[in-house]
Amino acid sequence: MPRPQADVVLVGCVKSKRPEGALAKDLYTSDYFAKMRAYAESTERPWFILSAEHGLVSPNDWLEPYNCYLPDMSREYRRSWGQKVATQLEAAVGPLTGVVVDLHAGSAYVESTEAALRPLGAVVVDQLRGLSFGRRLSWYLQQSRGEPDGDLDIVSRLRDGSLAVSLDDLVASGGDGLRSPGMYSWWIDEAGAADLTRGLRHQVDAGLIYAGLAGATRTGGSTSANTLWGRIATMHLGKRHEFSTLRRSLGAVLAQAYGLSVIDEVGLTQWMHVHLRVVAIPVAHADTLDSLETEILSELDPPLNLAKVAKTPLRRQLSALRKRFAGGAASEQP
Repeated sequence: MPRPQADVVLVGCVKSKRPEGALAKDLYTSDYFAKMRAYAESTERPWFILSAEHGLVSPNDWLEPYNCYLPDMSREYRRSWGQKVATQLEAAVGPLTGVVVDLHAGSAYVESTEAALRPLGAVVVDQLRGLSFGRRLSWYLQQSRGEPDGDLDIVSRLRDGSLAVSLDDLVASGGDGLRSPGMYSWWIDEAGAADLTRGLRHQVDAGLIYAGLAGATRTGGSTSANTLWGRIATMHLGKRHEFSTLRRSLGAVLAQAYGLSVIDEVGLTQWMHVHLRVVAIPVAHADTLDSLETEILSELDPPLNLAKVAKTPLRRQLSALRKRFAGGAASEQP
């Protein structure tokens, strides 16, 4: 999708704000707002912020913190708010007939603004209509790096099995291109899926079974030194299941399937090389990874993920097996 030739860009406010007054462009503290702001500034067009409290505000207007959030307001408030925005925009840029407005905001802001602007002749463009939060973040990352829209569509790439590589090929790469934060998805063949089905006593189909991240910025803002290469080659394909959620899950299920009393680490690694493939996608901006993972897991719903997904009978059985085989592992052969 080519970038529209916008005359003005409107960016929605967010709940996260500084505790004290600031310029409007600096008042909102979320990473998501920072990315919308960066996009708006990159267009080199006039841009404004849609404030649920104040209507249309200039980025350099001084604002005090406020608690108003448009989706929480009544339908009448939102209608009046939209009319206020239209009046303010007309005062700021002149008659709106034919003016292209590039709108970046949540659905309540978009609907109220669009309803007021279109009767005045404005051309309202909502480029991200229908996209989930994770895919919106991905889109802004693409824009900041000058990438085409489809090149970094993380969700579609994670769910594209044709991009999955064998573990032998991944190890042989020596980590080339994978020594950065990112996301990954694991894929299983028919025979491997049959093994998991036998161990779990729930159907597991060939295809995508697990997804995760590496190197996300930690809570509090500290940087993680982990990388895709470290996560996949050292932890998931390592020698101890305690260091990998995926490895522990697979080991427990296979131990159950084959009647073992403990997880066979050597056999597990060999089994993974035979039956699994992986898609690995580097992502330069580690501060968005946790939010991306939450949204992506909601969309992909891989059966072996236990966090950030719905509890299913299969996942309850998986959790029980993980507890049963916790800590136990067969000794490694020389």
